Amino acid sequence: MDGRSTEEVVRFTLPFYLPGLDKTQPPGDYLISFDEEPIEAGSHLAWRRVATFMYLPAISTISSIRQMVPINPSSLQAALAKDQKQI
Repeated sequence: MDGRSTEEVVRFTLPFYLPGLDKTQPPGDYLISFDEEPIEAGSHLAWRRVATFMYLPAISTISSIRQMVPINPSSLQAALAKDQKQI
């Protein structure tokens, strides 16, 4: 069985920075893509995340160029938690 990709939109209400990005990003909605591969867990099928990407710029930004940047999922979760804490 082949891998799969799933997507999720995350919202930042304040400017944020993630390791691996060139600069601080503006607030907005960002598309996150997760690449996963199947693993067998007994008689059940499970998925293991093997890569996480963020699409830049924000979805609402008018731009003809989109960049897909690899990010660390734990850094993303930490940045989202920090953003929510500051609201």
